[in-house]
Amino acid sequence: MFAMATNARNGVSKRNELIRFMISFISGTLMGIFIGISLGKLGLSSKFIFGSLYIGPRETPLQFLRPRVPYGTESLPPDIIVTQTDYYLRRLWGKPEEDLPFKPKYLLTITVGYDQRETVDKEVSKFSSDWMIVLFHYDGQTDGWDQYNWSQRAIHISVRKQSKWWFAKRFLHPDVVEPFEYIFIWDEDLDVQHFNAEEYIKLAKKHRLEISQPGLDPDRGYTWQMTKRRGDVEVHKETEERPGWCREGPRKPPCAGFVEIMAPVFSRRAWRCVWHMIQNDLVHGWGLDFSMQHCVEPAHEKIGVVDAQWIIHKGVPSLGQQGQAVDGRQPWEGVRERCRSEWHTFAERMKQALEKAEKSNPH
Repeated sequence: MFAMATNARNGVSKRNELIRFMISFISGTLMGIFIGISLGKLGLSSKFIFGSLYIGPRETPLQFLRPRVPYGTESLPPDIIVTQTDYYLRRLWGKPEEDLPFKPKYLLTITVGYDQRETVDKEVSKFSSDWMIVLFHYDGQTDGWDQYNWSQRAIHISVRKQSKWWFAKRFLHPDVVEPFEYIFIWDEDLDVQHFNAEEYIKLAKKHRLEISQPGLDPDRGYTWQMTKRRGDVEVHKETEERPGWCREGPRKPPCAGFVEIMAPVFSRRAWRCVWHMIQNDLVHGWGLDFSMQHCVEPAHEKIGVVDAQWIIHKGVPSLGQQGQAVDGRQPWEGVRERCRSEWHTFAERMKQALEKAEKSNPH
């Protein structure tokens, strides 16, 4: 009889202990969710993760929040770890805290060849000291650029016969460009006589554009209907394209949620997503414009064309001449062929990735 009573009391005690544990666990989880939501509303980055669960006597279900440390740095004291870098130039003398009396807020990158230096000079002249300038040289010719005053404060990265998106994948990692509010990733053959960078930023912010581009002169060369400049609005986000091009609907690319890859402008948040979408082995970027819609929500409201600040795309095939002549064909013909091939490859990869994601998470 005594043993039965003892067992009964032990059973009740274990049930009570289990109930207390479950209450503590649920309370801790809800508190963690509340803290995460609060940090998000405050605009703070996710710097912490929950500790591991430990089930044992006199222990709380959740250990105290501990700092997240990058993989491979577990042996370092957390306070010495610096997880990001930047493009800000530093002096070789003086005190580190005096190196940066002024930090540019935006980033302009242009992939350039020496023959287009005069056009590039006119492009860069439209951007004030609020912009950090990075030139990606695809022809290996970096000498001679110092004739331009702005070149002294620019960063020059030279790798022969590489494309804009090859450079972007390798040198514009989101953790490197995080200090910049907007990232301009432009071609070298843009006429900017009708463009003002400061006014462009104002309109991008006013219309809450995460991904954008200046309007293109509708009378100069072939372009998508979406990216043609309109003279009666500041910004437009939707259009009507040729029959059959907007099969997915009027709010899908290229009728909405769409800009081209010649002169895109990204918020730092949107670029973090787009960078991860760039394929390491596909260098021309064809097809990215149709998929950038996946990086902002809703895309038809946060992707648009700034008509009030417009440019002219000259269409100079300078990068194409960096190709190799094969079987009597011009160098640019092989480059163009790879561009089209990469477009189909990227589209197929994206299709398969979306289908796989939908199967694994049907709701």
